[in-house]
Amino acid sequence: MLAPIHIATKLLFRRSRWPRRFLAAAAWIIGARVRTEGTAPRPGTLLVPNHTTWLDILVLGGATGCAFVSKDQLGHSLVHWLADQNRTIYVNRSARRQVGEQTEAIASALQSGEVVAFFPEGTVGPGHRLLPFRSPLFEAAAQAADVLPAVIDYGSLATEISWFEQDGKANILRVLGRLGTIPVTIRLLDRLPPGDRKQLAAAASAEIERALGFKSPPQSPIGKGQ
Repeated sequence: MLAPIHIATKLLFRRSRWPRRFLAAAAWIIGARVRTEGTAPRPGTLLVPNHTTWLDILVLGGATGCAFVSKDQLGHSLVHWLADQNRTIYVNRSARRQVGEQTEAIASALQSGEVVAFFPEGTVGPGHRLLPFRSPLFEAAAQAADVLPAVIDYGSLATEISWFEQDGKANILRVLGRLGTIPVTIRLLDRLPPGDRKQLAAAASAEIERALGFKSPPQSPIGKGQ
């Protein structure tokens, strides 16, 4: 029903708010009750959030209107089309030779005024700790107005709804089938000081850990991931 309105709006004004509204509505229907803290990101901001569940896309996208950096294969064609409508930037994380091109794509989006979010853990975490942050895509930070760590906090429900090392279909059905709402707080933290990609990765991880009260395991030094 909303697709024709979105497409017409996009054709007329070259930009549409309907993807953000769709994400926010989908999160609400699923049961997420989102509260946002911090200053709204200005155009050209690079958001660096923790990653726990597929719900992160809905709640963060609905709250901030950000475009996401995603793996280039999303499965069903409808999912891919929906991602396209939200201006998703696709990357192949296994193709290290293409990191430069991927960084340029993110930098180009930032320079055009997009608010871009990527998950530096590269996958979902268990909900009670962060995984090591991968630093290469932080190269695009040089083109960002701000680099903001973003906390997606599900509180005591984080480990329950986490997608970590679980079958995707089973996790989706379990989350959709649970009773009650899912309170989630998005905290937009202070911008990071300038630094190289490894420094930025380490600083972002430290700020998010501090906000969530996490501690990294000693065998996983932050910023070492490639």
